Amino acid sequence: MSSVVKSPVTNEQLPQQFEQIFRENYQLIYRTAHHLTGNAEDAEDVLQSIFLRLLRNDSIPDAQRNPKGYFYRAAVNVSLDMIRARQRHVPIGDVERLVAPAAEADSFDDEVHKRLIEALAELRPRAAHILVMHYVHGHSDAEIAKLLGTTRGTIAVNLFRTRMRLKKMIRAFLGEQS
Repeated sequence: MSSVVKSPVTNEQLPQQFEQIFRENYQLIYRTAHHLTGNAEDAEDVLQSIFLRLLRNDSIPDAQRNPKGYFYRAAVNVSLDMIRARQRHVPIGDVERLVAPAAEADSFDDEVHKRLIEALAELRPRAAHILVMHYVHGHSDAEIAKLLGTTRGTIAVNLFRTRMRLKKMIRAFLGEQS
């Protein structure tokens, strides 16, 4: 996670301040995590992980800095960590799915979506951030550039290269399926 700064808040004020921060940022974190992980349960786990870390540290993001940016980056990073961890572990209870042929179009679409999420996890964090900001949150190249403190051209080139890399990964997967 990004930097978290201790806030001079009394113990009585802390729960109220955390509740306010939670309410202000819940939707952003949940929506970002849900789009990356692909399911509601994982999105809720990401949300809980972020706020549990903050509670354990008895700290909150510095209000003068960019709390929305902080929570957005945290949601992407924790989601990508969850996807990577999932890739390292083979689920024991999913044996039937591994053995059964995937003949239906729905299962093929699910598999492509799963591969897309895995491919996102292989990207550098900055590239994944830019993709999510553009495709999930609908920000333009110029808006992303302003948020990240760079030029629109840099964002456009990064998006182009990242899309090409994702297409290559998906094509390799589709070639395996044929």
